[in-house]
Formats: sequence, C-alpha cells, structure tokens
Amino acid sequence: MPARPDVPEPWVRRLDEILGAFPRCRMEDAWTGVRWRVGSATVAHVFGGEDQLFRITFRAEPDEVMAFQHLGVPYFQVGGNAVGMLLDDATDWSELAELLTDSYCLQAPAHLAAQVERPGESVGP
Repeated sequence: MPARPDVPEPWVRRLDEILGAFPRCRMEDAWTGVRWRVGSATVAHVFGGEDQLFRITFRAEPDEVMAFQHLGVPYFQVGGNAVGMLLDDATDWSELAELLTDSYCLQAPAHLAAQVERPGESVGP
C-alpha cells in the first residue's frame, strides 16, 4: 500500500487560521494528519489518504448530512453527523470556512459556541 502523503503545510496553516480563531480550539497531531479539538471533541481532521487524495472531515447538522450525501464529489458522508470534503487546488476556502464554523458550533460547549458568529447570524444576545 502507498504511504499517506503529508497535508501541504500551507493548507494546514490556512486551516489553523480558521479553526484556531475559535475559542479554545487547538490543533494537534492525529493518528494521521492533523486535527482540531475543543475540549475532547474533534472539530475537524485533515489527512492524506492512501489513494494520495487529501480529505477533511467535520460535523454537520442532520439535514446538511443528507445534502452532502446527495451532492457527491467533493463531499462525502463518514457516518452519523460526520461528513467530509476532498481538498485540492480548487477548494472553495470560503465555503469550507463556513462548514468548519458550523462544525465548531456543533462540537463546542454552548457558552463557547455562542461567542462565534455563524454565517447569517450575529454573535450573542
């Protein structure tokens, strides 16, 4: 089997700029690739596959999981509310930032999620 490629460092830095801006969200090495966690909950995990493609997995609302399932490539369902996206040079980083924001808000404690502005919403009361 081919070795899993390392995720390009500029992509990891770009993801960390997005995810590291969320309260108490930290980057750490994963079993393969890199993941971001809030507490013990994984918000996102990026890695290279044995097929040499790069993927990021994250959490989504149940209705969005169904949409990802029907959209097909570059999206895929992992299981439960975990979904993913293939990453490449054509990745829409603005869209991915919105998806990662939603994932953080699903995984973070409510008091931390309330501090994050989600697309189309205002922060806090």
